[in-house]
Amino acid sequence: MTNQLPASMKALIEEVKTIFHQDPKVQALFENCFSNTYETTLKKRKDGSIFVITGDIPAMWLRDSAAQVRPYLLLAETDPEIADMIEGVINSQFAYINHDPYANGFNEEPNGQRYHEDSTEMTPLIWERKYEIDSLCYPIQLAYLFWKATGRTSHFNESFQTAVEKILALWVVEQNHEEQSPYRFERDNCPPSDTLTRDGKGSLVTYTGMTWSGFRPSDDACQYGYLIPANMFAVVVLKQLSEIAEKVLNDDELFEESVRLAEEIDRGIQTFGIVKHPEYGKIYVYETDGLGNYNLMDDANVPSLLSMPYLGYCSPDDPIYLNTRKFILSEENPYFYEGSAAKGIGSPHTPPQFIWHIALAIQGMTAVSDQERVEILELFKTTDANANLMHEGFHVDAPEKFTRLWFSWANSMFSEFLLTMCNKYVKGNALSKIGQ
Repeated sequence: MTNQLPASMKALIEEVKTIFHQDPKVQALFENCFSNTYETTLKKRKDGSIFVITGDIPAMWLRDSAAQVRPYLLLAETDPEIADMIEGVINSQFAYINHDPYANGFNEEPNGQRYHEDSTEMTPLIWERKYEIDSLCYPIQLAYLFWKATGRTSHFNESFQTAVEKILALWVVEQNHEEQSPYRFERDNCPPSDTLTRDGKGSLVTYTGMTWSGFRPSDDACQYGYLIPANMFAVVVLKQLSEIAEKVLNDDELFEESVRLAEEIDRGIQTFGIVKHPEYGKIYVYETDGLGNYNLMDDANVPSLLSMPYLGYCSPDDPIYLNTRKFILSEENPYFYEGSAAKGIGSPHTPPQFIWHIALAIQGMTAVSDQERVEILELFKTTDANANLMHEGFHVDAPEKFTRLWFSWANSMFSEFLLTMCNKYVKGNALSKIGQ
């Protein structure tokens, strides 16, 4: 699955290498990471749509595929072939959502391949059916940013409009998960993080205005059903969807529903998602159930609390965000690790003392200090296990111990981070405001 690099990609690689002309390691990292998704994970189908594997898993995740091609939006501004490719990814994503908006990973064809024989409503096209809010957020945001980058509106077609109606309807149903949700998920012979409790319904929640999620963007089960960073992402994309409805589709009903739902979810976040920490003051919690229980932590996977400004939920100097950032970049966060080689945020999805390149990229892109950005870049240079590619997690004392040699999402996140170091930002996204 190897594709030749287009001229626009080669030119940007050379431009970045020129900017870092005194740093051969950064040059090698960017050349390999930026080209990785294009060279190794994309497959064009007969109908023009694009299938994107994650790397070492032969399925297409809605979340990963959007993040994998996101840095290429910079090329799509002037390269019609790259724009066609991204539009092909978007078309695949919304076709999959129309097939089943509760599923997170899909096969190229309806061949029945799957991660596990789970107790949920599977079809031959579905690889995995762990419901995650972010799996629906990422394609909407990619479609929005693609419009901003290229001016194209052809992807806001009937498939897109049908899918977003399904997404909004699902999010409304999952505001009342206990009474209305048809979704169940159980997996046997697995760690607790791979299945839902209460016969597949998940832990008890009550109405908050937020929308429920079964799983985190790590694909691990939520401890409490209202995942705050995912709800924040939903607020962001609902606002983006309202802009599409108003300026492109002229759909008053979609506009009004998007605005209403964004306001309800955001009210829930502000009411149930903030606590007062004795040391850090007001901070956002990671998860809550509306019943008084909550999780104080952050996970390396995006959406995360650390990624709030990256997603566009708040500014990087927002006081509650800054308090939360201090908390999650401290040992108070149970998944913040510091060792002799690196420090950063990991995940219960990987072993203890393993931190993630994705989280380092987010930390660098949301930093307001140039010194912190430079420190993050130095960590990237010394934690790639001499592969000139990024990994999932790596050990804070021994970066040569890592998970996933071929993990395209991490390569794209590093690439986007480095591009921001060059003052190159995807049009229409919140990061450009940070860099100004």
